[in-house]
Amino acid sequence: MKVLVVGSGGREHALVWRLAQSPQVAALYAAPGNPGMARHATCVPIKTDALDDLVGFAERERIALTVVGPELPLILGIVERFQARGLAIFGPNQKGAALEGSKVFAKALMAKHGIPTARFQAFQEAASARRFAREVGVPLVVKADGLAAGKGAIVCRTLEEADQAIALCLEQRAFGKAGEQIVVEEFLVGEEASFFALTDGEMALPLGTAQDHKAVFDDDQGPNTGGMGASSPASIDARMHDEVMETIILPTVHAMAAEGRPYRGVIYAGLMLTPQGPKVLEYNCRFGDPEHQTIMPRLQDDPLPLLHAVARGDRLPSTVRWRPEAAVCVVLASGGYPGDYQTGKPIAGVAEAEKLPGVTVFHAGTALKDGQLVTAGGRVLGVTALGADIPAAIARAYEAVAKICFEGIHFRKDIGRKALRHQGR
Repeated sequence: MKVLVVGSGGREHALVWRLAQSPQVAALYAAPGNPGMARHATCVPIKTDALDDLVGFAERERIALTVVGPELPLILGIVERFQARGLAIFGPNQKGAALEGSKVFAKALMAKHGIPTARFQAFQEAASARRFAREVGVPLVVKADGLAAGKGAIVCRTLEEADQAIALCLEQRAFGKAGEQIVVEEFLVGEEASFFALTDGEMALPLGTAQDHKAVFDDDQGPNTGGMGASSPASIDARMHDEVMETIILPTVHAMAAEGRPYRGVIYAGLMLTPQGPKVLEYNCRFGDPEHQTIMPRLQDDPLPLLHAVARGDRLPSTVRWRPEAAVCVVLASGGYPGDYQTGKPIAGVAEAEKLPGVTVFHAGTALKDGQLVTAGGRVLGVTALGADIPAAIARAYEAVAKICFEGIHFRKDIGRKALRHQGR
């Protein structure tokens, strides 16, 4: 089978790396890919939002399955383009991708269908948003409606911070069209977790849990980023796992169908595990980044038949098999990220890091310049390690991190710490 993976980040490298191990793959392509993916696949210079070019390539090469990594092409309608040409593609269509593309839509869906989430209201006008902020009280969260590269959720500890966040979105237009509407919601207290499931539009197959680390500095300090690291599994026991499936994942699948938006693909539910039970913080319509870099190494079954079944509308199995190890991914970022940063810095030590047992280095923002691997983004590499348990995976991941260097390198030193008390899956 010929397979195309759309994307160029660490999540897509993890997909390519895992799919390259499938005996069913005859040829593997990545568009546009990155130097890490080039070790496993043929990279083709097509941007992720160049939908016509992607369709044309898939037709010419007779691609049997296209797997979409990032959210933007899904929200732009890549699935409809491929399906119109009779091409199999994994991911929700444009109507389904609204689950991530619009926080306002997602929150309204949850409210209508009784899916547990934080108390909220949506606003287009700053004065009314500020009034509601005072009604809810602090801390609270202000969220841009649309895509904001993981940086559109602002936790506000004081009303002054809430006023500033509301102004940032609605008055200063810092997020452009993505911030023309906002959600103001209560701050949920508990432990965060990411829950993934595949769905064919009717049933859902759980596909792992992880815990992301969004803030740029240790102890969850500083501004949010696209993700500074992850550990898997998350602190979700069997009872909680079943509760998430029964109260969140399956109701979401059924709600989307009831709204005339049948959803096929992966549902990534960002959860807060509160004393009152799990509640949805947000949905994503694609695999997590960097969570996926910890889930793919733990997945024992070949993911290709699962992705192909969803794309074709075939029946999914009831379970998948997992390796017994835990996984930890530490993101190495450019100095200054998520603000301004420089690129083009030479990277050394990746090969040495990957010589350690159970370590894989996933490329996110890298490029080749005159044969030298250099930085090319804010999040540069995801250093992932398997271990017998979370402590072992943490130790091995940071042992590998110590072997890699580039000018301005920045990483959190506490990835996985919150999961130390949860050793089982």
